[in-house]
Amino acid sequence: MSRLDPFYPVVDSAAWVQRLLPLGTKLVQLRIKHATQAQLQTEIHAALAACRAHAAQLVVNDHWQLALDAGADFVHLGQEDLEDADLPALRRHRVRVGLSTHDDAELERALSLAPDYIALGPVYPTTLKQMPWSPQGLPRIGEWKRKIGALPLVAIGGITLQRAQGCFDAGADVVALVSDITRHPDPEAQTKAWLQATRGRA
Repeated sequence: MSRLDPFYPVVDSAAWVQRLLPLGTKLVQLRIKHATQAQLQTEIHAALAACRAHAAQLVVNDHWQLALDAGADFVHLGQEDLEDADLPALRRHRVRVGLSTHDDAELERALSLAPDYIALGPVYPTTLKQMPWSPQGLPRIGEWKRKIGALPLVAIGGITLQRAQGCFDAGADVVALVSDITRHPDPEAQTKAWLQATRGRA
């Protein structure tokens, strides 16, 4: 099982990807919810080119077919995305897959599909989107890690730099974050602080 960088920002544009990579970011997710097919293609290609130039790993959220067409080698799928995703096609093209989980049934389903990582969330309350699930809390991270063993566990949802160590201590291998970078008044400084805090964990 290949390791993932413990610092995993989630951003909504190739411009953000290009902004974070020169600082030392090695793992980044491109999550774009509202765009045309042409816009998505442009964003994915630009983000992928930037990641390759910086020896970083791009994970494309949801849009697995466009990721496949662009030559990306990692996608992240939510439970609802699994209804339409062609997992055999992704496997044939050696595309790695991360899966979101929120409860035991989703975890069981995800593990049956042999993903490359499991994400658990929301760990803390999040303001980014309406969640049908209550915050999972730190004990749930430990419970999930015991169930999945060596498979990388990604904690996501309301995670800040101040909360990161608690997630790692609870059993997370990776922490994914959105607003602690994208809504921070100084994203570059905050990214550097994250990299400093997580350096040596990878």
